[in-house]
Amino acid sequence: MKWLIASDIHGSAYYCEKLLSRYEKEKADRILLLGDILYHGPRNDLPKDYNPKKVIDLLNSIKNNILCVRGNCDTEVDQMVLAFPILADYCLLQAGERLIFATHGHKYNLQQLPALKAGDILLHGHTHVPACECKNGITYINPGSASIPKENSAHGYMILEDGVFTWKDMDGNTIQSYNAN
Repeated sequence: MKWLIASDIHGSAYYCEKLLSRYEKEKADRILLLGDILYHGPRNDLPKDYNPKKVIDLLNSIKNNILCVRGNCDTEVDQMVLAFPILADYCLLQAGERLIFATHGHKYNLQQLPALKAGDILLHGHTHVPACECKNGITYINPGSASIPKENSAHGYMILEDGVFTWKDMDGNTIQSYNAN
């Protein structure tokens, strides 16, 4: 299974369209969204082409291909307009012998680890900064932000295929890879 993983769209129709274009070009099977889909939040500037209603239409058009976890800017009102579940705090995926704990990052993160064992992967967004590091045997991976990247990182996403996480910019250029096998 080939996953496109993204976080922190924050209502940007421009970057949501770019993301869905990459989804098609990558020929990914599914999309995993790590939260903060429609609202930009009080700490962020408005992203380019802020248009949550258009983002709703774009994502609802592929609703059966999306798995999503709840971000700190996602609410029950958002769930009323999105046709796929968004309110789970986390989901669990298998990558070979490793467990991937996918979440947004505002509840579970490196400072507040979920119940994981050595070799498992904590995957989250929230910080808008791509990352890949190992701490106490747990690998932490963050795709950064699709629409409002921070710390001079690129607007991006990642692909997970055959146990390899590959960070890419919105033009599909590879930034970094991590083999989780």
